[in-house]
Amino acid sequence: MLSSDAFGLLFRNARTFSYWQDRDVDTDLLRQAWDLTVLGPTSGNCEPMRVTFVKSEAAKERLKPCLAEGNVNQTMTAPVTAIIAQDMEFYEKLPALYPHTDARSWFAGKDEVIKATAFRNSSLQAGYFIMALRGLGLDCGPMSGFDQAKVDAEFFAGTPVKSNFLLNIGYGNREKLHARSPRLGFDEGAEIL
Repeated sequence: MLSSDAFGLLFRNARTFSYWQDRDVDTDLLRQAWDLTVLGPTSGNCEPMRVTFVKSEAAKERLKPCLAEGNVNQTMTAPVTAIIAQDMEFYEKLPALYPHTDARSWFAGKDEVIKATAFRNSSLQAGYFIMALRGLGLDCGPMSGFDQAKVDAEFFAGTPVKSNFLLNIGYGNREKLHARSPRLGFDEGAEIL
């Protein structure tokens, strides 16, 4: 079992950040987070999540017009913004990722199954990714306040990749955090049958 300190790092003390320290994120940490993330389970090992790391000033300027007004400052000041996306042709990699059966045939030509599987599993992988980033000492600020069509046109035109959400990554400024919002108790959100 993980130590109490480890659970603190991943959950109890981790927060969603909107304000960032002026501190670079080493690219090696992003690679390590990816390498940990892909170890988590997905349906048929389909791994549909794709990540575009927006780090340079030029890339941030491309992203800026896609952001909701309230998310501009926190995104432009974050050391890195990851566009968490999903490959709508993820099944083309299944002969390599799930070689012991014809898993590609489960999806090819089945648009609704592709959409549901890509969204569900890219979101699941994104959760792993956040935990991996936290485990590596980074802070995160996931958000949905952006124009998906604009992001897709700007960053994924001509590809089968579609954006899911944005994730600001860096070292958060704890001095600007507000009190943690309430959470549901076990009996409010879970049941045992």
